[in-house]
Amino acid sequence: MKLATFDVSTPVGPVRRIGAHLDGRFADLTAAVVLYLSQWPHKGDPYALAQTRVPPDMIEFLAGGEQGLEMARNALERLRRLGPEDPGLRGPRGEQVVYAPGAVALRAPVPRPNSIRDTISFETHARNSFKAMGWAEIPPVYYEIPIYYKGNPCAVIGPDETVRWPSYTERLDYELEFGCFIGRAGRDIPEGEAHRHIAGYTVFNDVSARDAQKKEMAMLLGPAKGKDFDGSNAMGPCLVTPDEIDPRNLRTVARVNGEVWTEAHSSDMCWTFPRIIEYISRDETLYPGDFIGSGTAGFGCGLEHGKWLKPGDVVELEVEGIGILRNPIGQPAPRR
Repeated sequence: MKLATFDVSTPVGPVRRIGAHLDGRFADLTAAVVLYLSQWPHKGDPYALAQTRVPPDMIEFLAGGEQGLEMARNALERLRRLGPEDPGLRGPRGEQVVYAPGAVALRAPVPRPNSIRDTISFETHARNSFKAMGWAEIPPVYYEIPIYYKGNPCAVIGPDETVRWPSYTERLDYELEFGCFIGRAGRDIPEGEAHRHIAGYTVFNDVSARDAQKKEMAMLLGPAKGKDFDGSNAMGPCLVTPDEIDPRNLRTVARVNGEVWTEAHSSDMCWTFPRIIEYISRDETLYPGDFIGSGTAGFGCGLEHGKWLKPGDVVELEVEGIGILRNPIGQPAPRR
């Protein structure tokens, strides 16, 4: 399934829902499950059951595990058998279940992750970045453990939302990435079991202030303000469940104003997500809603090309099987 979080307009204002792509449209998953369960009245109140199995919050839904996912799949399959104008597309109380693309405002699939951890798993990017920053060659530890840093889960934006240009940078950069969300809690997770803890994958733009990043990392800490500012973590357009994607075999593309800046492939990753999860979960519990980034694809940022974003640019990051994450770049904030 391709899962999404979106806002819909109502007489009392916008309401946030979780949904799934349905043949070019969007299905409200909770409402779809209500409709599905209403076929069997003897099973109890369909509204109460749907709120339990498929709550309208992505982290709660992912934490529900396979039972909720299977119910959602069954509900979507029933919807597919109905035509776009079929009166059966309305819930028992007349509520709307399926929306045209223009009727919803897509948000990040998980608008507020529990945590963000980002790796540097693409070897080509690691090598290029060290050179561009004027540092030494990649240290041997890179090949021993999947190094990562932590980002700000409150700084997430979704598709078509504007990236705010921080007041303190002149070198704003995109980073072409994708990543996985944890759906099942666990600690000391073996590599061979890690796939059972992955709920799905999304596109990730780890927006970076390169001048700030270089300065602060000279003290062997960070990145901090090089990464942490409002809108610095763009995610979307959807969350694709693992049964529909092979993270080891994905074509990735970055475009700025329609011009291709990057073409790369996920086979260049030195570290796989199962191996990364094994390392991160050592003596530390991972929880549903935790996000783990792949790190930037080879030549997947302006730093590696020696050029930077400009105000008004439009960045599109595409990952095969997931979709295109599009974000315009805002005007610089006044210097402080």
